[in-house]
Amino acid sequence: MAKKKTDEKCKFKSKIGGQALIEGIMMRGIDKSAMACRLPNGEIDVEEWEINNGKNRPWYKKTPFVRGVFNFADTLVEGYKCISKSADKQMVDDEEKPSKFEAWLEKKLGNKMMPILTTFATILGVLLAIGLFVFIPTFIVKFFDNYIESNILLTLIEGGIKIAIFIVYLWLTSKLKDIQTTYEYHGAEHKTIACYEAGEELTVDNIKKHSRFHPRCGTSFIIIVLIVSILVFSVVTWSSRLKRMILKLLLLPLVMGIAYEIIKLAGRYSNPFTKIISAPGLALQRLTTREPNEKQIEVAIAAMEKVIPEDKEEDRW
Repeated sequence: MAKKKTDEKCKFKSKIGGQALIEGIMMRGIDKSAMACRLPNGEIDVEEWEINNGKNRPWYKKTPFVRGVFNFADTLVEGYKCISKSADKQMVDDEEKPSKFEAWLEKKLGNKMMPILTTFATILGVLLAIGLFVFIPTFIVKFFDNYIESNILLTLIEGGIKIAIFIVYLWLTSKLKDIQTTYEYHGAEHKTIACYEAGEELTVDNIKKHSRFHPRCGTSFIIIVLIVSILVFSVVTWSSRLKRMILKLLLLPLVMGIAYEIIKLAGRYSNPFTKIISAPGLALQRLTTREPNEKQIEVAIAAMEKVIPEDKEEDRW
């Protein structure tokens, strides 16, 4: 029993993370990121680029409770760029001509079109998330004002509504065929990272044996953000709806910073406390991951191999 605990404590845990794309996977290491996509002709297309995610990264990306916001923003922007690229790779040249509006945009913006569209889409996505998880729950709770006087209880109801919205969103998307394929790639990403962390050769047969659930997942991070927000927002006034929503927006970086440290803690250690922390995210991964097929695992391997650093110790979580 003692040996098992020691092995669990010493088990290698990697900093490498990933994201499912459209018919592909993006892997992000300490000094490189890579994306691999299965093209319509069956070939695997791989791109890689350098990043600064190691020990020489800026102070604000490694300072506790500050790094969470900046690392999340980086991941969000890079992830959207990769999703856009992966979508483009699925287009066959003679499949569809650009619309007049697309042609006009390309003519006016040239090489700047993609960065501008990426920025716009990222901002739109953030605003949508704020609407769903900040404004709508606060508005709904207004109907309980006449029946409940406790601010803490109102905050718990508001938090429950946010979590319910998130779960319903995941459940609905999991029913869409195209999203199901993306969730299969999500499973391939998790299984491949787990295989690498176990010190096994990255082969399809080895990867198949591993779990599609992983504690250091974006799904787990979001659910922890929602849970932490309940605790932090419990001190925010209910006297004015507008004032409460403004204060919640101002406190959001703090919430994300705390959640990021919790997910790092849960990923680094394995004990009863961290297992409790990880449990909600792992449960939701039953919706956001599916068992991949062999071809999807091959794509995950292609992306993973490009980001494994020469010095494995630098990659230790």
